Amino acid sequence: MKKRKEPQLPKKTKMEAYIEGAGKVEQKNIVDTLEENYMPYAMSVIVSRALPEIDGFKPSHRKLLYTMYKMGLLTGARTKSANIVGQTMKLNPHGDQAIYATMVRLARGNGALLHPYIDSKGNFGKAYSRDMSYAASRYTEAKLEPICAELFGDIDKETVDFVPNYDNTLTEPVLFPVRFPSVLVNSNIGIAVSMASNICPFNLREICETTIAIMKDPDHDVSSTLMGPDFPGGGFIVANDEEMQKIYKTGRGSVTVRGKYTFDKEARCIEVTEIPPTTTVEAIIDKVLELVKLGKINEISDIRDETDLSGLKLTFDLKKGKDPDEFMRKLYRLTPLQDVFSCNFNILIAGNPRVMGVYEILGEWIAFRIECVKRMIYFDLGKKKEKLHLLLGLKKILLDIDKAIKIIRETNEEAEVVPNLMIGFGIDEVQAEYVAEIKLRHINREYILKRTEEIDNLKNDIADMEETLESPRKIKKLIINELEEIADKYGQTRKTLFAEPFDDDEEEEENIPDYTVNCFLTAEGYFKRITAQSLRMSGEHKLKEGDSIIFERELSGKTDLLFFTDKHQVYKSSVNDFADTKASLMGDYIPAKLEMEQDEKIIKMIPTEDYSGYIVLFFRNGKCAKVPLSSFETKTRRRKLANAYFDGSELVAMYELAEDGEFILQSAAGKILIFNTALVLPKAARDTQGVQVMRLTKTELQSAMPYSEGMLDDADNYRSKTVPSAGAASKLDINQITFE
Repeated sequence: MKKRKEPQLPKKTKMEAYIEGAGKVEQKNIVDTLEENYMPYAMSVIVSRALPEIDGFKPSHRKLLYTMYKMGLLTGARTKSANIVGQTMKLNPHGDQAIYATMVRLARGNGALLHPYIDSKGNFGKAYSRDMSYAASRYTEAKLEPICAELFGDIDKETVDFVPNYDNTLTEPVLFPVRFPSVLVNSNIGIAVSMASNICPFNLREICETTIAIMKDPDHDVSSTLMGPDFPGGGFIVANDEEMQKIYKTGRGSVTVRGKYTFDKEARCIEVTEIPPTTTVEAIIDKVLELVKLGKINEISDIRDETDLSGLKLTFDLKKGKDPDEFMRKLYRLTPLQDVFSCNFNILIAGNPRVMGVYEILGEWIAFRIECVKRMIYFDLGKKKEKLHLLLGLKKILLDIDKAIKIIRETNEEAEVVPNLMIGFGIDEVQAEYVAEIKLRHINREYILKRTEEIDNLKNDIADMEETLESPRKIKKLIINELEEIADKYGQTRKTLFAEPFDDDEEEEENIPDYTVNCFLTAEGYFKRITAQSLRMSGEHKLKEGDSIIFERELSGKTDLLFFTDKHQVYKSSVNDFADTKASLMGDYIPAKLEMEQDEKIIKMIPTEDYSGYIVLFFRNGKCAKVPLSSFETKTRRRKLANAYFDGSELVAMYELAEDGEFILQSAAGKILIFNTALVLPKAARDTQGVQVMRLTKTELQSAMPYSEGMLDDADNYRSKTVPSAGAASKLDINQITFE
């Protein structure tokens, strides 16, 4: 008996399956989830957005420039930027604002590149200005600069691979077949996930000469032909041969760049016309004004931004009797007029990020360009072979033109013309098709003779091309000729020159006398710095009603001051930031001087000269945090540090600790605990929550203070060699204990 077939239920759609699974919670390993979701995103940013490739461009740059090339803007007139942006969106789907911002940076008007790729008209902002924004795309116009011809040369000869765009309607190049090492000629900055790239620009002529020298001699000393970076904004590089060699070999290092100035003796003003590429005019002005307020600069009477259509100009009016050179050296030390450009030559090679020095980058570019040239020769070789093949067929027709005409005339069907020509002259289909398409006016002996005269030239060209493909020396010679031509055509003199470091560059930032002063801080936040002589001659301190002194100590003028506030922040200053005062004056109001937030109050001031030692913090939940003071040290002169300490529980007490010692704690339930801070390991994170030292049950930590012998008669009853500990019950109130 035949078995009855069970009816099949219809398959569920994706939407039905999704609805059925809605609300269900599936447990997954967090590591697996990160790998599945975050890693593809990270790789996309690294490979497809942030890092440049060996041709010197990121995908966003390449899509924009290739679109302009296909629009005919290499030789044509300028067009509206909005039109270019709209056309680029066929390749770049990330929005018009992102495309236009990319276009602005590549434009001559912005001044960000040593050799701009876009010839711009209109307001494209300025790289040296923070506040000078560019005009909207509907107001500006652009076309490609002539140097772009060296980016697209032979791009239509299959020199590089092409891939479909995001919707498969167009194709775009994976790389540009650049004829010079553009990756080192223009700066490129990109921030990816867990890595970044920061490439400084070099002089085009020097780069071409260096590349030629390396092609001739792989052991060539780069520093003999490549002087150093050449920034579009000019300025001076502070000479450092050791650091430059490090950049050339490893791709990492730093370049110190100094602004350029002139002094007008009659007007007694200093005019700064070139600044480092890492700063802006506004940032320099803001820093100078800040230093004037702090009293560190008193040599000028005015500062003006006189930038106009002729270029950047920052003017300082110098007071009478002040030395302009000494003043500028001071500005170099204290302001971004001298800044550091950090190099990180991170480039994608075959889709993999690699940090390389100049030697290795030029080696990779040479290999890339050799491949481009080979592909170009293969393309031209194929075209010439095709043409030769056709002309050889035409040459056979020359033997008997009348026969060819007779074959065509006697053929009844058009489809039979080509086969009959193939049989009649012994030629293949391609040759026969070519003969059949010749115009009637060209079926004469003179025309065919002229065409067949090219055969010998084609054979010679083909032989030369095949010989070139087999000779690496000849291919390199072609590239060298291109580089020499480009250097002569587009090369320009250096904009960034070199300067020797100052003799006192290793000295302290300021030549302020370092002497001991008496420092006072009041509960209301008033700070006084008083010399010993002034203090001896003074009477009582003048204080605000209800105020009291909470800190009093002799400190060096170079001591840093850390002001901890009730909003979990630290404000940094120095004793030298305050002027000497008298006890009869109120002093400086710290919240106003350090620009604290509204209603923010100081809870502790800790002085330090070398950031040695620790601070210990006790919280209401019974935890104790031990943080090295070095965690609050910064390389830059930052004035404010957020997340200065744990905010998950109320702070009970904070103490400065030179070395481990005993502390006495008391809970609201009356229990007392004495423990040594050596039981608490230090944590580098400023906002660490610490470790539980006093075990609390339905109560909280009430107070904490350093313990010294003799404070309690039965101290051993409260000591603990391990933490956390609940402590021992006591009727004492440690806040009423007096100790030295």
